[in-house]
Amino acid sequence: MADQRKVALVTGSATGVGAAAALQLARRGWNVVINYSRSESEARAAEEACRTAGADTLLMRGDVAQDADCRALATAAVERWGRIDALVNNAGISVFGASAAWDALDVEAFQRIYAVNTIGSFQMVRACAPQLKAARGCIVNVSSIAGSLGIGSSVPYIASKGAINAMTLHLARTLAPDVRVNAVCPGMVTSRWFVDGIGQEGFDKLKDNYEKLAPLGRPATPEDVAEAIV
Repeated sequence: MADQRKVALVTGSATGVGAAAALQLARRGWNVVINYSRSESEARAAEEACRTAGADTLLMRGDVAQDADCRALATAAVERWGRIDALVNNAGISVFGASAAWDALDVEAFQRIYAVNTIGSFQMVRACAPQLKAARGCIVNVSSIAGSLGIGSSVPYIASKGAINAMTLHLARTLAPDVRVNAVCPGMVTSRWFVDGIGQEGFDKLKDNYEKLAPLGRPATPEDVAEAIV
């Protein structure tokens, strides 16, 4: 008898929110594609956690900024399981720069961030849309409050998340009623992403200020965001 477990493709799922989302889905009876671009050892650990939770898994390296990689991810999932029921567009990058530090940003930063965060999300939707429609599945775009409040690590990151929010609305209309499309917009997430970007001291200060001033409450964990996704 064919495996009837649903299949989720989670981009950028080696670490942080992506890894937590993949694990939560595995625990809920889904098979999952674990995708990474650089963090192979962490991706293998995420895959092992999902396998331990009972999922069949597929581990694939791929840069969502490359359309060929997006299509390869979708094709591999279909070849493995014959279906794709959910797409989680989690892969994302940024640079860290003060709002008025104009010389810290250049066209290459904008292009690369848009290529991964915004264009990559679109390319993944395009690659997976036929299977998602057939399954009457869903898409979750991992956005940020940066895109709605105009705050965040850098101007190109803020702009890329605003574009994702607008694109989510468009795709929800375009793919309805066959595919549900939503975005989650977390605030600060206590993952290594911030630590890598601004250092431990900067992260500690940011976290402290967030807890004191943010109307949205305490910083979220990757597991918090994963719960919202699944």
